Amino acid sequence: MDTIAAIKQRISANNFDPSFKMPEADIVELVNLATEAPSSYNVQNWRFVAVSSAEAKTALKAASYGQQKIEDASVAYVILGDLKPVEGGIAAWQLLMDTGNLPQANFDYVTGAIASSYGNEDSSKVEAYRSAGLAGQNLMLAAEAKGYVSCPLGGFSPEQVQEALQIPTRYWPAMIVIVGKPLPGNFPRKPRLPLDTVLAHNNGSSFPA
Repeated sequence: MDTIAAIKQRISANNFDPSFKMPEADIVELVNLATEAPSSYNVQNWRFVAVSSAEAKTALKAASYGQQKIEDASVAYVILGDLKPVEGGIAAWQLLMDTGNLPQANFDYVTGAIASSYGNEDSSKVEAYRSAGLAGQNLMLAAEAKGYVSCPLGGFSPEQVQEALQIPTRYWPAMIVIVGKPLPGNFPRKPRLPLDTVLAHNNGSSFPA
């Protein structure tokens, strides 16, 4: 399936087949594809917890206002943002340095910018949401291309998710994406607003104030 087809047919599913077990290779591959998303300064500040055991899904469900689809889906990916991304970001650039494709001066500039941009938790949390959204969209489109359905979730308590899954407070739960095989009864694709109501050219003066 090509990318445009995956975009056009993806739905946010609610009904998943609880008897279907996703192969471990697919669980891992979806994360691998999610990490191909862009991130600011290439800090790659995302981390993923793939929740697939019955015990862990029950705990995550309780931290997500009792949403049954978490238990029914094959896997729930909790996408975390690293609130201390400087170390990981520098390590990512070091990999490029090690290939000989990045001059030292460029390395010093970029790593300095990372340190100044993400030296506090507030800026890091904003970037956590942005990076999680980009990675989550990659993950959902990859799942669609592989014949699965998915649903992004924002309805959960980040603090309760941290506690339920024993996540260090350094990592902020930004979103959850559940993936599995569908059961009948899912809504078809929902209509989108007309393009002329969401698109302006060169300035936004045509949008209602």
